[in-house]
Amino acid sequence: MTNQDKIVVDRFHDLYYNGLEGTGPIFAQTYWFNTPCLKCPLDLWIYQEIIAEIRPKLIIETGTHLGGSALFLAHMLDILGYGEVITIDIIENATRPIHPKINYVKGSSVDSVLIDSLLRHRSEETRLVILDSDHTKHHVAQELELFAPYVSVGSYIIVEDTNINGHPIYPSFGEGPFEAVEEFLSQNKNFIIDKTREKFLMTFNPYGYLKRIR
Repeated sequence: MTNQDKIVVDRFHDLYYNGLEGTGPIFAQTYWFNTPCLKCPLDLWIYQEIIAEIRPKLIIETGTHLGGSALFLAHMLDILGYGEVITIDIIENATRPIHPKINYVKGSSVDSVLIDSLLRHRSEETRLVILDSDHTKHHVAQELELFAPYVSVGSYIIVEDTNINGHPIYPSFGEGPFEAVEEFLSQNKNFIIDKTREKFLMTFNPYGYLKRIR
């Protein structure tokens, strides 16, 4: 990517997060089937490509919020004809969409007892993990350590919002997902960054598509 290309991509980030004058943040006006889904649509397209390729039986999402992304993931599994979404959040919300493939779980995504209770009895299966809860470095690092053993070889942990703390937006956020990924990869050689998942250039998850290779 040339410096001019980077300027264009960074400007797109700024516009998507902050909006044009008088419009408000565009990401906060993004919906999936009338449910708020605070994602970049280009990332969602990548998610469906990954799901179609690896065909997961289980998708684990941390950070449910209003349930839009969980519904999107459930609809992708509907196309496959099987699978389940386990989505974890510390807050319950009765307005979230109901879908037979979505299992809403209240609790912390770094509660090892909770995660073990959800996953230890499951049989061998393809699993995809998407991290989108507390974006502080410490929290994401804990999630990565906790969930990495549950990810299937050839599948992914997707670390969302690695673009914050100046990568390129919200430069004053402080260490967050990007820095957690750096630390995780320095200590874990079972995962690599799959840059091919950033082919659309605009992604909320730069360096955040982590593929398990062994």
